[in-house]
Amino acid sequence: MRTRPPAGRGRVALALSALLGSTVLAAVPLTGTASAAADGVAVQYRTSATGATADQSEPWLKVRNTGSSTVQLSQVKVRYYFKADSASASYRFACSWAVKGCANITGTFGTLAHPTSTADRYLEIGFTSGAGSLAPGTDTSDMQLRFYQSTWQTLNQADDYSFSAARTSYADWSKVTAQLGGSTVWGTAPEGNDPTDPTDPTDPTDPTDPPGGGQSLFDDFSYTSYTDPAIAAHGWNVRSNSGGPGVPGATWDPSKVTFPTVSGNTVMNLETSTAGTAESTRQTEVVSRSTKFKNGTYAARVKFSDTPKSGPDGDHLVQTFFTINDLKAPMADDYSEYDFEYLPNGGWGESGNIIYTTSWETYNPDPWQAVNQHTEGRQSYNGWHDLVLTIDNSSIKYYIDGQLFGTHDAQYLPERPMSINFNQWLIDLAGQTSTTARAYDEQVDYVLHVKDQVLTPAQVAAKVAAYRTAGTKFVDEVPAS
Repeated sequence: MRTRPPAGRGRVALALSALLGSTVLAAVPLTGTASAAADGVAVQYRTSATGATADQSEPWLKVRNTGSSTVQLSQVKVRYYFKADSASASYRFACSWAVKGCANITGTFGTLAHPTSTADRYLEIGFTSGAGSLAPGTDTSDMQLRFYQSTWQTLNQADDYSFSAARTSYADWSKVTAQLGGSTVWGTAPEGNDPTDPTDPTDPTDPTDPPGGGQSLFDDFSYTSYTDPAIAAHGWNVRSNSGGPGVPGATWDPSKVTFPTVSGNTVMNLETSTAGTAESTRQTEVVSRSTKFKNGTYAARVKFSDTPKSGPDGDHLVQTFFTINDLKAPMADDYSEYDFEYLPNGGWGESGNIIYTTSWETYNPDPWQAVNQHTEGRQSYNGWHDLVLTIDNSSIKYYIDGQLFGTHDAQYLPERPMSINFNQWLIDLAGQTSTTARAYDEQVDYVLHVKDQVLTPAQVAAKVAAYRTAGTKFVDEVPAS
């Protein structure tokens, strides 16, 4: 973890434009063709945004129970298919009004494995348990839904598979699909994109039970203080030595790493503070002592903070979860690093909230050169988030809160084992120039690594729950490299 901008900030000497990842949505492999079914549920569609172009798309929907038994809406998924306005476009979902309550309706985006001329993305509508059920013959009534580009640029709806300008009143519409309990029971997807493909990591039929075996590291961070001898015994180092990244001359202060109880569970708290000078700046880092982690699954539940717990806001803060090994020489090709980095107040040329996931091949610190691929999300990630990184022999995948955030190419795969790390630091002191003291927290609930196994986010959650149910606070089965 170095004081440097990620790729794409205009300071890379190599020709990296072909290597850089752009913001992606949950990329989901789908195959086959969905087929209509005579029983289960049907979907009705209308739109009030009838223009070929619009500032937002408005797929208003009703789900109707066409079967003979009650349907739990939490078992229903509906997909609306559309063509992205550019390869790098990102979208936001909103619910304007719904009889079932907008709080009970979810909307996530995915990318089709087999793009067509009218669809390469989809909006998947789901329901929480609070949405209740549908008796035979009843429907959800109005769900006035919408989505738009995160930049609010104009949408072209004319080439969207599920869009119809002529549908200004509700009627059955087969160009949206519906799943009930994991089986497609309504509609026809764009050719080659059946949403019931069992390889789909977010499909309701995907088992949540993690595969058997697998050498694992799990730590619930149930320690008393940074001086607790169990921290070192469990393979962690709370940093106190000087050096980068961050503000030159800042102190890495182990006493700022604490273990408070939050909602009945002990978490690791990393505090970073400053009063606007290098001498007053305290940064925090916790590093695994062993570099023995390579392919497999990495996961952590992390709480990012947009604002300080005290004092004025605005510092260029970096809150992280990452894996890394040492750079043996400038541009050495056996270097590896995989980052989740959240900048709540911007930095590296950004003015607001942004998160980066970055996969590193190598770099040269002076003069600055970098070979990496990154994905970015410009929005607030304040609060708790489930972060999952998977590495196999073909790609690197980053998930945030169960959704695929970025997929990076095989050329960035690790050649050597790495350590696991968390840190919180300041890029500079230019974001907030006040000399009033302020302090920021990053918290970590747990960390998990499963060697040589790629787990879905659901399988990660199940494995962590199993450890906690068994009362397991720490386990390390991963052999030294």
